[in-house]
Amino acid sequence: MTDLTGKVALITGAARGQGAAEARLFAARGASVVITDVLTEQGGKLAESLGSAAIFVPHDVSSAAGWATAVDAALDAFGRLDVLVNNAAIYTAKALTDTTADELEKILRVNLVGAFHGIQAVVGPMAQAGGGSIVNISSQAGLEGLMGHAAYGASKWGLRGLTKTAALELGPAAIRVNSVHPGPILTPMIGHLGLHSGPGSFPTLPLQRVGLPEEVAAAVAFLASDAAAYITGAELTVDGGLAAGKFLPPDMQ
Repeated sequence: MTDLTGKVALITGAARGQGAAEARLFAARGASVVITDVLTEQGGKLAESLGSAAIFVPHDVSSAAGWATAVDAALDAFGRLDVLVNNAAIYTAKALTDTTADELEKILRVNLVGAFHGIQAVVGPMAQAGGGSIVNISSQAGLEGLMGHAAYGASKWGLRGLTKTAALELGPAAIRVNSVHPGPILTPMIGHLGLHSGPGSFPTLPLQRVGLPEEVAAAVAFLASDAAAYITGAELTVDGGLAAGKFLPPDMQ
């Protein structure tokens, strides 16, 4: 069990899916949580369910002004800020030649520029608190090329690179920056794929199943905690072995 007692975490895109699982786990492990999202009804209900350990802030991550509001709300409610989880993202799967520049820019504004604004917004409060942890949620699509993921992949590769530079520059302030790279995870974002959980749900993976949001949340909580105090600039895959290489199910070997 990773202890987060006394820490204050701001988690974007936390109204549902992986972000909601992260918020619940952080609160269960002792953290105070600032839940932010554009989904105000779902985000508000989640914060209410967590009681005094959480607040909800409506938040468009692509807006620098929105970041200032979210960080101020965290400081007003809890007095400090120790953890940022850049979880908010939008997703499309579309061929490169069918993707418009506007579609590319829309994804970049949320998935990459949003995280850029977030990192800039939390550096001051984290430095004042003596340090902190930033966890950027990238993707398998930020580790290798995926057909039909030109825009999404570009945003997640960019976030991976931003993580490295931020780790270098913010290390002297005791601010750690790492990225998490989920594979197929059972969330509303990929609900259109018709995936389900359980053994055999993804037979072309070494673990042969789809991952759960709670499994990503556990990895994020570890990187946010003092148990990861000497880890920065790292990439943690939570992908059932997808990034390990090509896998043939036993019946195809």
